[in-house]
Amino acid sequence: MLDLLIQNARIIDGTGEPSRMGSVGVKDGKIVLDPGTQEAAEVIDAAGRCLAPGFIDAHTHGDLILGTKDAHLFKTNQGVTTEVAGQCGLSMSPAVPENLAAVQTLLSMGTTHFPDDMKNWSSYARFLEYADKQPLTANVKTYIGHSSLRIAVMGMANRPATDKELDTMKGILREAMEAGAAGFSTGLIYTPSCYAEPKEIVELAKVIEPFDGIYASHMRDEANFVVDAVKETIDVGRKAGVRVDISHHKMLGKPNWGKQKETLRLIHEANDEGVRVICDQYPYTRNMTTLNACMPPWHFSNGFASMTAKLADEDFRRQLRAEMEDPATAYDNYYLNAGGWEGVYVYSASKTPLAEGKSIADYARAIGEDPWKAFFDLCQINNCSTGGVYSSMCDEDVCEIFRDPYCIVGSDALTRAWNEKGHPRACATFPHAITYFVKEKNVMPLEQVIRKMTGLTAEYLLVKNKGFIRDGYDADLVLFDFDRLKDTATYDQSNSLTEGIDYVIVGGEVVYHDMQLTGRYPGRMLRHNA
Repeated sequence: MLDLLIQNARIIDGTGEPSRMGSVGVKDGKIVLDPGTQEAAEVIDAAGRCLAPGFIDAHTHGDLILGTKDAHLFKTNQGVTTEVAGQCGLSMSPAVPENLAAVQTLLSMGTTHFPDDMKNWSSYARFLEYADKQPLTANVKTYIGHSSLRIAVMGMANRPATDKELDTMKGILREAMEAGAAGFSTGLIYTPSCYAEPKEIVELAKVIEPFDGIYASHMRDEANFVVDAVKETIDVGRKAGVRVDISHHKMLGKPNWGKQKETLRLIHEANDEGVRVICDQYPYTRNMTTLNACMPPWHFSNGFASMTAKLADEDFRRQLRAEMEDPATAYDNYYLNAGGWEGVYVYSASKTPLAEGKSIADYARAIGEDPWKAFFDLCQINNCSTGGVYSSMCDEDVCEIFRDPYCIVGSDALTRAWNEKGHPRACATFPHAITYFVKEKNVMPLEQVIRKMTGLTAEYLLVKNKGFIRDGYDADLVLFDFDRLKDTATYDQSNSLTEGIDYVIVGGEVVYHDMQLTGRYPGRMLRHNA
């Protein structure tokens, strides 16, 4: 007898092939394809609704809130059954007691709580001991973040690593790969990852090569120097012999719109050469990170507290403004990318709640201040712990990148808490990809969009036994009504449940039904080398 039988479904199997009507069974957590007349303990009549493999989020920060109810809701309401976390150089492990405060300050952009046990996570294996005990509604693979790795070994030091420090980092990374980490990620616009020279990145990437690990990079630039940044990222794959995922690929700032024609050409040339390079993307024209990204990263070399103190100095503010207004200043300038303060929105500023949900320009008008003073005051009052959303991209570029065969879907969600404002991508990336690329833009058929969220991601990121509706594969499934499917999350109301997703099934167990979590936790921490 089957555990579960889903009848009369429009099966979209993750291959990109046209859908077909049929039934799918589940037995002991595995898919039974074409179950015929077998009886089942539970039967779901799909009534023509779409049955797809569970969506695989190629780029998340879910390890920062692992096992929380908010984590469950953010992912599961949009049909995500597996996520690949530890991105942008940020990961919960490694962490050592002497530098714990520094890494927690960095990670605070993505969480409001750190487990007491974190002080023991000097190894990835030790982190997994904790993670394996957490209640999960989705499966999780994680990278080792370069910033976290660097902080564990050398704090926030603004200099190249010594040979001894690099050897220590290699040892920690090697242990992580042996324990099952997916690979290695960088966030080269963030401190302290941005302090590393390319050769440091290449040497660390060589460590993951024997494990078929993946190098995922938030590149040094996604604006004026995006082409050079893509070349540097591909070069890591070429020199280290590893797979490469260019994180949340985009063209920031109107002067750079259209440059994806060159960056995509470089990705195709690399693959033709034998360097395995892909990119992931979220389907929105606004990006999100800290408000600190408006300011040059070298000012944060001594941490947020030091920068907060410096912002009290009017001469320093004048210097900082001059740097931020100058396009020649060599950093990924989110202030200019957004076209000025009208395009920079505050999503998190706990000590100045009036600013949340407003652009800096609107906030300045509301309090009767110059926008530059309002921005600097806001950062100072909030101890430089603030979040921003930036209006920096255009529809045409987003659609062209998505069409590329080497592009898959990742949310890049910073999902701290459901009751906080954020970016709609945190809880709606995957339904939005369907409504945006299929219903609104008619970029490609539904089956092809589903492939980019399931089978293609599983193939590119080596997520084994998932991503397809195939006999014997893990029974991670999403049943949704295409006509009713609607992502209700907006920039004003960022956290809102998706309509039209009726069932989410992980490992054969229903974890979400009728817009409610069921209280089942079959999700698992996945080992890359298992």
